[in-house]
Amino acid sequence: MLTHVFGLLGAALSMSIAWPQVYRSCVRRRTGGLSATACMLSVAMPIGWVTYGLLIGDPLQVVTNTVSSLTGLAILAALLITQPHLRSGRALLMSAGTAGAVLLAVAGSAALAALPQVTGGRAAAMLGMILAGVSLVSAVPQPLALLRDRTQDLSGLSPLRWWLAVSACASWLLYGLGTGQPAVWASALVGVTSASIVCGVLVSRQFAPRGLVPANA
Repeated sequence: MLTHVFGLLGAALSMSIAWPQVYRSCVRRRTGGLSATACMLSVAMPIGWVTYGLLIGDPLQVVTNTVSSLTGLAILAALLITQPHLRSGRALLMSAGTAGAVLLAVAGSAALAALPQVTGGRAAAMLGMILAGVSLVSAVPQPLALLRDRTQDLSGLSPLRWWLAVSACASWLLYGLGTGQPAVWASALVGVTSASIVCGVLVSRQFAPRGLVPANA
């Protein structure tokens, strides 16, 4: 029962995560500090988890990640519209490489599940391992971008979005442990770590001496 509660909480928080960022990026058109690679992955990874949920029959995964992929797409569109240099062929190739690999893995797993000798659960286990591994890679770009340049403009980052991410990932971590889904709890553990680093950077910037913070941050 408690595990189901954590799943529902994780789903509710996950579907709420991106809306503060959607407002800041799409309505206010502020995208400073966003990583193009991370935004690409925020579209591809939920598609992977939707497929995973369909293969194992987990409606929480399907509904939650359908919403997440749509909000991720809105944020990505806002980023590309407001920062034209990210639309060059070279920039798109660099930022979309990992996301493209995720989508290929998703397509491969779906094709594998269609084979009569392969069950949906087996295909889901393989896809889950891939997604858990990619989650480690996908969690790196945003915190790394912030740690590499401590003086960059962070006006495009929504602090609320990242605090919600910490809470959501913590809930999914407990849900994954309770339901015995290693792919879920491993991915959530990486997410908690990544989101916590981003929150730490935002908090340190908030309390940094005024002269060290860019005027538009």
